[in-house]
Amino acid sequence: MTVSLQDQAPERIAPAMGRAAKLYQQKLKDPRRVTAAWDRLIPDHRGRCIERADLVIEAIFEDKDVKQALYRDIEPRLRPETLLASNTSSIPLEELAPALQRPERLVGLHFFNPVAKMQLVEIVRGKHSSEQAIQQAMAFTRAIDRLPLPVTSTPGFLVNRVLMPYLLEAVVLETEGVPAVLIDRAAVAFGMPMGPIELADTVGLDVCLHVARILAADLNVEVPERLEELVNEGRLGRKNGVGFYTWRKGKAVKPNPETGRTLPQDLTERMLMRLYNEARACLREGVVADADLLDAGMIFATGFAPFRGGPMHYAVMQGEMALYRELQQLTERHGSRFTPDLGWNHNKG
Repeated sequence: MTVSLQDQAPERIAPAMGRAAKLYQQKLKDPRRVTAAWDRLIPDHRGRCIERADLVIEAIFEDKDVKQALYRDIEPRLRPETLLASNTSSIPLEELAPALQRPERLVGLHFFNPVAKMQLVEIVRGKHSSEQAIQQAMAFTRAIDRLPLPVTSTPGFLVNRVLMPYLLEAVVLETEGVPAVLIDRAAVAFGMPMGPIELADTVGLDVCLHVARILAADLNVEVPERLEELVNEGRLGRKNGVGFYTWRKGKAVKPNPETGRTLPQDLTERMLMRLYNEARACLREGVVADADLLDAGMIFATGFAPFRGGPMHYAVMQGEMALYRELQQLTERHGSRFTPDLGWNHNKG
């Protein structure tokens, strides 16, 4: 495919062009194929190619007003059949669509970082999205060898909505004095590819805070003060070298925790039960069509312990009645954020 890349100035495009050149060399090997791919990538800071585009992907900062301003600017130059997709990670499309004369052309194409490696793409259907637009988005995703996951346009969509309570509970545990490295070890021992504290640092604490605030406005999610403090102090994680961990050469420096420390007995359960509970809520609300798609989404987008079959498969294997009772016990010990979702009710017996 021929692709143009637009930004506000040439110097903002240059780093992306450099990353593309390195990626092509790693993946394509053959110098002729590398050159051909490079020739198909057009730096276009003035946006002149947009009038010929079949698909326009907006991937700018997570700010509704900024995105809407861009849509108003570019829509008059789009062809009638051009598909407009947002890479928003959390903003419902219904909040973006009012800026468009033709909101039926707007869909979500939510890629996950690192984009070159992550296979899953959330295909977000807004209230105004046409069936043709959704099918075009699905076809494009398959054409670039990615796995499309259809989801509804609700805050956080599927993956971020399910993942965020798990990350935030890890932050609460760290606030209570549990060393970050031990929190991460517990998650890795369960089967996660990376612990939640390291993952939050990797994603960016400012990004986590932004998504958490969006979810807090609509769901039973509280934003930990600790996360607010770190972002206010400019500790954003891997991107600037310091977050919960200090980062050197792209790797977290993990101190050895003091020996003999007593850890909460429900350390792992507190993190994972919030994840299961939110997954159950997403199924009840129809954010995703079924449990199999939910499990696939969490495995491919977050690396959720693949050998456990995904959160919903694992919940069935453990016994949903048992998980319901555990959520009740956690609610009694730690508060309302563990209140069992209504989706568990049919399993109470």
